[in-house]
Amino acid sequence: MTDVPLLGAAELAAHIAEHVADEPAPAVPSRTLRPLPDDRFGDRELSWLAFNQRVLELAEDEDVPLLERVRFLAIFASNLDEFFMVRVAGLKRRIATGLAVTGANGLTPREELEAISVQGHALMERHARVFTDQVQPALAAEGITTVRWSDLGPGEQDRLTKYFRKRLFPVLTPLAVDPAHPFPYISGLSLNLAVSLVNPASGKEHFARVKVPPLLPRYLAVDARGKPSVPDEHSASRERGPMSFVPIEDVIAEHLYYLFPGMDVQEFHTFRVTRNEDVEVEEDDAENLLKAMEKELLRRRFGPPVRLELAAGISDRVHRLLTRELRVGAEDVYELPAPLDATGLNVIADLDRPELHYPPFVPATHRHLAEVESATPTDVFAAIRARDILLHHPYDSFSTSVQQFLEQAAGDPAVLAIKQTLYRTSGDSPIVDALIDAAEAGKQVLALVEIKARFDEQNNIDWARKLEQAGVHVVYGIVGLKTHCKLSLVVRQESDGLRRYSHVGTGNYHPKTARLYTDLGLLTCDSEVGQDLTRLFNQLSGYAPRSRFHRLLVAPRQIRTGLVERIEREAAAARAGEEAWIKIKVNSMVDEAVIDALYRASGDGVPIDINVRGICALRAGVSGLSETIRVRSVLGRFLEHSRIFAFAHARGGPEDEFTGPEVLIGSADLMHRNLDRRVEALVRIAAPDHVADCIELVDLAVADTTASWWAEPDGTWTRHHRDADGEPLADLQSLLIARQRRPRR
Repeated sequence: MTDVPLLGAAELAAHIAEHVADEPAPAVPSRTLRPLPDDRFGDRELSWLAFNQRVLELAEDEDVPLLERVRFLAIFASNLDEFFMVRVAGLKRRIATGLAVTGANGLTPREELEAISVQGHALMERHARVFTDQVQPALAAEGITTVRWSDLGPGEQDRLTKYFRKRLFPVLTPLAVDPAHPFPYISGLSLNLAVSLVNPASGKEHFARVKVPPLLPRYLAVDARGKPSVPDEHSASRERGPMSFVPIEDVIAEHLYYLFPGMDVQEFHTFRVTRNEDVEVEEDDAENLLKAMEKELLRRRFGPPVRLELAAGISDRVHRLLTRELRVGAEDVYELPAPLDATGLNVIADLDRPELHYPPFVPATHRHLAEVESATPTDVFAAIRARDILLHHPYDSFSTSVQQFLEQAAGDPAVLAIKQTLYRTSGDSPIVDALIDAAEAGKQVLALVEIKARFDEQNNIDWARKLEQAGVHVVYGIVGLKTHCKLSLVVRQESDGLRRYSHVGTGNYHPKTARLYTDLGLLTCDSEVGQDLTRLFNQLSGYAPRSRFHRLLVAPRQIRTGLVERIEREAAAARAGEEAWIKIKVNSMVDEAVIDALYRASGDGVPIDINVRGICALRAGVSGLSETIRVRSVLGRFLEHSRIFAFAHARGGPEDEFTGPEVLIGSADLMHRNLDRRVEALVRIAAPDHVADCIELVDLAVADTTASWWAEPDGTWTRHHRDADGEPLADLQSLLIARQRRPRR
């Protein structure tokens, strides 16, 4: 085969999707397939809203520590912001451009938008009620009150006035609206005051907008002495006495006369706009990708509005003015009780009140890394040579495993090369620092930076430039595809020759989220995995479209076909009267081809257990369609992020002989974007104890004795967190924390 020709982005993406493959998937015996009903798929967007409802139910749960309930309220709001910025914006864009088509669920995009509006209004109103009716009173009982300006005493108001004059007034910018001053641009997710004024000299009415500065805290803390402070820069976060929090917009609103001297303030109302902030880049080549992305990020700031939040009680006149100037329809307007923007509740959730948080948890060093006897505290290479190591974060420490692996590689004179994918990482990333140290030490370092990682684009652009300046070879992957796989490869010179050490994970190389997300990772020096990663990195940085893999499945070509083949294998075993089962743990399940394969396997009697955190278009437990399929969802203090695909049988030896079971872990969810438009990697787990661990993890998540949400045949979700006697069911994450703390022999 000749080298890949220079094609346009769309052509090249199609070319790669056709040719990025290893050996063809084994043929599945042909048989007559029974027809499946047209209404077999749930709606993706409504399923996502159902997921966010489950987050809200955690905020409603009185068994959850109080400040964690506050945080779930903030998470709900942040999730919904992103949903409107991306998913709703995408639907509106497709309708406007005439590209909208009816989805697999049978809903047209307009019908979908209408359903989203109904569900969105109901959820946002419920969210506001949870805060005002449940969480606020519970906080007050603990000496933590959220108050309005009118609730403060004269002394507290005087102190806040001084604070306003000294700290807030200098950074505020009032913007008038009149023939000489057009309606100002309202940035996405900013909190604003709409102000109606009257000039007493002329009696003429005026309108102005005041933006609440986004870099200031959403709430001001007032301690027991009435002293205002900012929790992040003062001692309020450590206060144990009574503490009141005042929305910053209340303080600004009560001092508008400083901003408009000589004018009479008639009324003021808060409002907030959500804009289309999705990024679309059509790149012709990697050389221009960085500049194209920077240009697109500038454009994103000026995307059209997709949601307008207004404080309840806003006057009809201001309501009409805002909807007219921002060009939003009635279905996109959400009137809610003030204060708006619940993402700011994180200020309260961060209070240092241990008794109101989850019990403290400190990740431990994985036992196979901790028990290595060597000259260094943790010789990761020696531990990996002894055995494969299956990591489970955050229960296993990221810093003493993956981070230590790369830091040790950077400082080891025997290491010749490091190759690394970076999808998301922290602003002060020790991973990036390790790659820079390695490059400055003369090692060959390749960093594959995905600068199209949504909402981390600018951060990744900055790191890409920093890495390049240090001498790291920075590439941006395959044109037309996002690189989402989580891979590290270290090449080391040893006494018996070169040895390749690999890490294949389900989560990003992000030390901060590794303490909050549950992810799996495999550390191994298996020669087949090392060879697979070498070929895949060569494919990503150069031209190697005919690469063949041994223990990896790689998207965009292999993962869907590989999983469907394995599902069909279980169905064939069930038809032959053999034991068969399928166990899957993912973040999202939307792909119709995989779902249809699962439906057909269910029709053959295969028991199928699915643990899905978020979106699920598969309808579970439907008579005649999915009777053997159970779908459960686990949410808690950590964000479930790992992906596991387990099957009772594995192909081995002659085609008609099977071994088993087979388990794969990796970066791919069962969504179109993962299987068609991203480079993803799943690795087959080899060690029998690791296979058993992964299977047990799914079994625990879907067990009737574990607290979870159950997907019902009609697409709704029911929470099961107490048994028939009213006793709490087991919390999966608490159970795993207890196991991690248990002494090991």
